[in-house]
Amino acid sequence: MVEDARSLAEVLVEGLRDQGMAVDAAHDGLEAAARLDRNVYDVVVLDRDLPGVHGDTLCQMITEHDDRPLVLMLTAAGTPGDRVSGLSLGADDYLAKPFHFPELVLRVRALARRRPSARARTLRAAGIELDPVRRVVTRDGRHLDLSVKEFGVLEALLRAAPAFLSAEDLLDQVWDEHADPFTNTVAVTIGRLRRKLGDPPVIATTPGVGYRVVGEAPTTRPG
Repeated sequence: MVEDARSLAEVLVEGLRDQGMAVDAAHDGLEAAARLDRNVYDVVVLDRDLPGVHGDTLCQMITEHDDRPLVLMLTAAGTPGDRVSGLSLGADDYLAKPFHFPELVLRVRALARRRPSARARTLRAAGIELDPVRRVVTRDGRHLDLSVKEFGVLEALLRAAPAFLSAEDLLDQVWDEHADPFTNTVAVTIGRLRRKLGDPPVIATTPGVGYRVVGEAPTTRPG
């Protein structure tokens, strides 16, 4: 989220996190460029009129890379001409302020699904079915009531299987960059997730390596 109006950025970041997304915020173009160099993102929600590096310049910098995040311009410049100029810079979507937050959520999720690395909609393994679009998880037909972070951890493990993910990997994918790597947040979340998934156990732990899904090989299919 690249937005120089801090109060708006805080509201949007908190709202997107409540929707199960891991979100970082930058308040000027220079800070955003530094974060993009350090981290891998699926979507950048980008204001145009930014200090430091203008949003238009930042958009062009992003689109120069092959494996890049998709860009949603979120700006008060909402005339047809503004939309055309923004999209011509390489933005993948354009939403003018003022806007309805549910529409922003839908547009961000739609862009994330368009990423070349996006997987098929429903993930399956060991009787588990996870639909990341509808945010629904079942095991052997039983609905699982998962928290936002439990859902994110399970989705990350299913996508990575049969490989391991370390606690640091999960912190990076499910939490934001301000998560404390020295806490037991991941272990606690894994523990709650295991209890909700029930028997037979489906998440294995190897000390010093990490966590992975065990059982039948995970599969994906379009929803």
